[in-house]
Amino acid sequence: MIFGVFTLVVALAISAIAAYYSIVGLTAIFAAAVVPIIIMGAALEIGKITAALWLKLNWQRANFTYKLYLVPAVTVLMLLTSMGIFGFLSKAHNDQSLVSGNTQASLALFDEKIKIQRENIDTARKALAQLDAQVNERLSRGTTEQGVERAAVLRRQQTQERNKLLKDINDAQINIQKLNEERAPIAAAVRKVEAEVGPIKYIAALIYGNNTDSTLLEKAVSWVIIVIVAVFDPLALVLILAAQQSIRWHSENKTKVSSSNEAPTPIITKENATQSDLSTHSYLHKPWVPVPSGPPMVAEKEQISSEPTKSEDISKSQEPLPNQKKK
Repeated sequence: MIFGVFTLVVALAISAIAAYYSIVGLTAIFAAAVVPIIIMGAALEIGKITAALWLKLNWQRANFTYKLYLVPAVTVLMLLTSMGIFGFLSKAHNDQSLVSGNTQASLALFDEKIKIQRENIDTARKALAQLDAQVNERLSRGTTEQGVERAAVLRRQQTQERNKLLKDINDAQINIQKLNEERAPIAAAVRKVEAEVGPIKYIAALIYGNNTDSTLLEKAVSWVIIVIVAVFDPLALVLILAAQQSIRWHSENKTKVSSSNEAPTPIITKENATQSDLSTHSYLHKPWVPVPSGPPMVAEKEQISSEPTKSEDISKSQEPLPNQKKK
């Protein structure tokens, strides 16, 4: 009995969760009518359970017309609940993919900004290298004091440009540091999402091989949702029927045990009879006389044939007497 009640509680819990997921999924599909969808989904779920229980309890004596409608109706309602669950789980996956996509886009934007700043640094360093090459070229043309002086003059002329390039490099490095600091939380969120999607990657790798892309991941998610939907609502309905049967079996066993434990009706004799029994059963006052042994009290065929029948007795009784004939 306890396990039957436990099974019923588990079945109702699974059925309630399935109904909730289904209703939420249907409201996502029909977003313009949320309240009517909730009322309709709850009523159909209760009707589905009631119809399944009625069919189980009255299958032997139910008319074929009832079965012809109720069996397909319960099947269609199970499919409808499964469709709602599929919509709910698909929406949850899409929301996760949307968050992941936005996070990936933000991370890619920061990476692009960092890349631009590094390119600016490389450009400024190349410009500095060109300025140094010009000074070295002046020095290589002559080793006299006049050549050195010309190289020093050229370097002084490049001072403003060099300072600007150095400032650009310094600003770019500062920007890269700021961008890395802003990028760190987004990168952590991306790693978290990738960790959550990790099992799906393993499932996709198990089904489609190691070379998995986003399309194969979506297919793997769809198969996982289909497997969940295939066992969710049918399990709840079958457990409800199983719990009802368990409780019924327990009630039948309890009735059998109680009937077998009932005390048999006592035989009333003169020794154990009470005053009320003696007044009710007067034969207890008389002595017991055994039946004398003798021939069996069964009439033979000749006696039966010679004995007048009831109809003959009646006809003889209706014949007039001799005195009545003379009159």
